[in-house]
Amino acid sequence: MIVIRSARIRKLLGVALPFAVMPSIVLLLPLGLQAQYYAFVSFCLVLMALLLFISGFDKRELGTRRLILVSVMTALSVLGRLLPLIKPITALTILSAIYLGREAGFLVGALSAVLSNFVMGQGPWTPFQMLAWGLIGLFAGIFAKPLKRSRVLLYSYGLFSGIAYSMLLDIWTTVWTYKEFTFTEYGAALMTAVPYTVLYAISNLIFLMVFARTIGDKMERIRKKYGL
Repeated sequence: MIVIRSARIRKLLGVALPFAVMPSIVLLLPLGLQAQYYAFVSFCLVLMALLLFISGFDKRELGTRRLILVSVMTALSVLGRLLPLIKPITALTILSAIYLGREAGFLVGALSAVLSNFVMGQGPWTPFQMLAWGLIGLFAGIFAKPLKRSRVLLYSYGLFSGIAYSMLLDIWTTVWTYKEFTFTEYGAALMTAVPYTVLYAISNLIFLMVFARTIGDKMERIRKKYGL
């Protein structure tokens, strides 16, 4: 596995990739090109998410162990997205970020989106989903300490993530439907999606309330055992 030794480069990649490079590719790509080359864009985002993950560590053996856990959490997220109504993908992304790091959270979210869409259906929306779930995981990792200490904050973040995901995806819905972005059409898209947004946010809350402690305790033991 590639190891980035320079702390300065790792720090630069950790900021530039999720907050500048990937959003620019997803949000600024012309609509026609996005529709035609969405598979290529998704592939590029996967590579960048992997690069972001690699930038999060500097020891080969620890990176390999983290990668195994990330693979397991991604597989659970993909399978969970196939469930009716309750979709635990966001909750699993959040837990991955809290216990494995912000880069791991981004990777789980992004990979879960593109891999599950091989069943749910690939399309120009895939890069938006990858970015949305990736950022949810990234910010969960950034605020990992308070989210670990407080169940109220964790549950609140789960609810907020459901709303934020819907709001980000409705940007794509607005641009795709009207071929431009205006706040009027965006507001209409948000209002139309309210029932789904509420259901999605509540499903995040339910899953975190039921499984956060069990999954968190197991991941914490593994993290301490292997020094992740």
